[in-house]
Amino acid sequence: MPPATTIDVILPVLDEAAAIPAVLGAVPEGYRAIVVDNGSSDGSDEIAARLGAEVVDEPQRGFGAACFAGLGAASSDVVCFMDCDGSLDPAELDRVSDPVVAGTADLVLGTRIAEAGAWPLHARVANRALGLIVRRRAGRLTDIGPMRAARREALLGLGLRDRRFGWPLEMVLRAADAGWRIEEVPVSYRKRAGRSKVTGTVRGTARTIADMTRAMR
Repeated sequence: MPPATTIDVILPVLDEAAAIPAVLGAVPEGYRAIVVDNGSSDGSDEIAARLGAEVVDEPQRGFGAACFAGLGAASSDVVCFMDCDGSLDPAELDRVSDPVVAGTADLVLGTRIAEAGAWPLHARVANRALGLIVRRRAGRLTDIGPMRAARREALLGLGLRDRRFGWPLEMVLRAADAGWRIEEVPVSYRKRAGRSKVTGTVRGTARTIADMTRAMR
């Protein structure tokens, strides 16, 4: 069921021209796409604008910088975040937003149910290890998932500082420390378009772990 009011969906983008048309075309009724271009050289921003998305330029490189810029541009009470690489299905946004809209959860994370070959082994192992590490502060979590929802003003009030790949974990840790009700819901995870800048290589995964380790400190 689409939400009664529009929910902003923040989509950080770095060279995702191949995936953007399909992702934006699948955004359901009741959601507004905010594409945050983080320095693309493949025309991602122009494609997104042509397809009707609001486009925000964030020259400071970093996943967290893009997400924070999108949060600043959003205006809806509840906001969602998701990758714009084709690995996640926008049609499932209701799964993460509904509990927040209903007031039964403060932060909802989409735990990824991956199709064969969509999630490299080194990335799955790293994600599981992070889940075990944060358990003492955030409870039992199976995935630090990229599709998530929370209330915009509450997120701004958390004072998130990380502007790199530690942003998703810092959000979870600060929310847990603030006593937020954190829930997980299953979402589909498909093969992305192109190779991931985060988990596509062992080096990228190691860089992400380093950023998240700093966030935990």
